[in-house]
Amino acid sequence: MKKQELLFVAWSIAMLTLWHPQVMAQENTNLPKAEWDDAKLILMHTPGQELFDGVIHPAAGLFEDYFDVDKAAEEHQDYISMLRNNDIRVITVADILKEVGIDSLRALASNVLTYDISGLKEPDEEMSEKDRQYVLSRMSRADLVRCILLQPTVHLRSTDNNTGYEATYEHEPLMNLYFTRDQSITTPRGHIICNMNSTQRSPETSLINLCYEHLGRKPILHITGEGRLEGGDYIPAGNISLIGCGMRTNDEGIRQIMEADAFGHDTVVVVRDHKFWQMQMHLDTYFNIIDSDLCTMVESRLNATPAAPEYVTCDIYGRQPGTKEYKLVERDKSFVEYIKGRGFKIIPISEEDELHYANNFLAIAPRHIMAVGGQSEELQTRFREAGVTVEWIPLESLIDGYGAAHCMTQVLERQTATPTNTIALKAVQSQTEEAYTLGEVKGAKSGVVVYKGGKRLAR
Repeated sequence: MKKQELLFVAWSIAMLTLWHPQVMAQENTNLPKAEWDDAKLILMHTPGQELFDGVIHPAAGLFEDYFDVDKAAEEHQDYISMLRNNDIRVITVADILKEVGIDSLRALASNVLTYDISGLKEPDEEMSEKDRQYVLSRMSRADLVRCILLQPTVHLRSTDNNTGYEATYEHEPLMNLYFTRDQSITTPRGHIICNMNSTQRSPETSLINLCYEHLGRKPILHITGEGRLEGGDYIPAGNISLIGCGMRTNDEGIRQIMEADAFGHDTVVVVRDHKFWQMQMHLDTYFNIIDSDLCTMVESRLNATPAAPEYVTCDIYGRQPGTKEYKLVERDKSFVEYIKGRGFKIIPISEEDELHYANNFLAIAPRHIMAVGGQSEELQTRFREAGVTVEWIPLESLIDGYGAAHCMTQVLERQTATPTNTIALKAVQSQTEEAYTLGEVKGAKSGVVVYKGGKRLAR
């Protein structure tokens, strides 16, 4: 390339940066741009006693079946350990609440502790509020956290015995909080606080917002009004944003993100679900990404005909670099055709494996995923043949909450890997074989990433 051409290219890049503010923001942060990039920082929540009310009536708790609360917590802690063994920093909600200013914690607890005085003979609102504030002022940090997680209501009644009061107690616990994928999404522009589809999950967003504020990561947008958004519907994919629209996320929520210029990509693909089935409530329950050229899709969606409710379509929105307004480019396109057209190979997930949450895995690096153990030999073979390193996680209790490895993580930072001549490999225990992703392979050709069971060209 001639000197004049190089100067022109450099000038063009400079102008693009000036006219497109998020380009500079992306260059200075590790906010996730692609689902397959190296995970560096993840927000999670290990479930505790707030889970109990949910499991005693699973359907009302938005769960699939009863599961043991203590075993669920152990599984979650083991999952965190596996992530940390991959040099990923995991921050838990509990870690943050140990550090949050006590006044902020007390203010949040005050919003959820309720005294119902309608059953008193002579209700005194002023006195009741003084009593409530007195108790809040005396609460320890641990009890404030319990109050936030359990959201108690005290239904008071007058009595002539003892203290003059008796009560029944009601909880509205944050039983789904351990699905930290859902309360927010993290785009190349920053964190967006969702507006949950289920009323009982709405208070989770206030707690997650407090966590972001404490971490110095002020959210850039809050979805409001009739807009609905849940994090399981969002997948960043390099230079495009994939956003599911269906059971939990609606057009108004997506419109608010585009209007606020909060996606951080010039192409937004709205993936439309027409089935509205709880088992496939989010995009990440029937579609997921492993690498820049590899993804998965459940067979019922992959093989669906246009007349079937399982058939997935997509609307494609685009904008010119340096502009903010998105325009509809194409409507009702086959999502399978679109994905294939972008160069993705699709690994099919059978119904048997789908019902065991095989598709709800977390990519922590290119062709390196964390997935629910116990999948079929057929799927394990497909992953091996595609050069995918899989760390199988025992999550038999937690998946009965209608979610798995992907749902339990909010990835706050990812770093794009730079291919080198020397590739680090690290042994990890797979369910069926030893897989190697870090150590040293000397003499590898430039641009080639090596995996046991196959190789791929770095992209």
